[in-house]
Amino acid sequence: MHSLFDLTNKNAVVTGGSRGLGKEIALGLAQVGANIAIISRQESPEVVEELEKFGVKAVSIAFDIGEISEHKQLLKMVEEKLGHVDILVNNAGVQKRHPAVEFPQQDWDYVMNINANAVFSLCQVFGQQMLQRGYGKIINLASLLSFQGGLTVPAYAASKGAVMQFTKSLANEWAAKGVNVNCVAPGYMATDMNEALMNDDVRSKQILERIPAGRWGTGQDMQGAVIFLASQASDYVHGFTIAIDGGWLGR
Repeated sequence: MHSLFDLTNKNAVVTGGSRGLGKEIALGLAQVGANIAIISRQESPEVVEELEKFGVKAVSIAFDIGEISEHKQLLKMVEEKLGHVDILVNNAGVQKRHPAVEFPQQDWDYVMNINANAVFSLCQVFGQQMLQRGYGKIINLASLLSFQGGLTVPAYAASKGAVMQFTKSLANEWAAKGVNVNCVAPGYMATDMNEALMNDDVRSKQILERIPAGRWGTGQDMQGAVIFLASQASDYVHGFTIAIDGGWLGR
């Protein structure tokens, strides 16, 4: 059974892979043999060192994924440093909080550009070379707010709803051509993005009471589902979103 999840000699790109969920996802993929390209705003040599301890090749590329017109250049850089891309994990994302009636247009545009527009563009650019090769695994980061509306985060909810929906659209077109496109939807994770919620005693208590698992999630909780979707084990899984939420959506 282990061979179903073996990613030896596969090349994976993880956006936002220098910290938080992205770093843990990258470490999980490296543990099962994948070579890793970390994409983040600044190079992360310390993360590369951690990844290389698993005997894989790892590189760090400084790049702003919001620069959508440069995505083809990003693909070229990855191919030069790592080789063709087998796995793309679109993890990078941003958050802005305001009451909906006051939500600034500038913040709306910023969140939508990073979380939705850039993710779709990366799927297009990296997906094109996957389609040419007849093989590829794309894993997009959705969210619980792909299913729910949340409070004071309308742009984030809209962007993550878009990600889940266009993932289905891409799967409809690419499934028969050897490319799997799926999502993972993190629940309430103990990350920098949720620091304000975790520090709010009232809201944090409300959240924990709703999670059947009784705790906030961690980056390590993401690894198994991502490895599954990146591996041979998920070859017949297309356009689906796996919630990693401690049971939140089931309550």
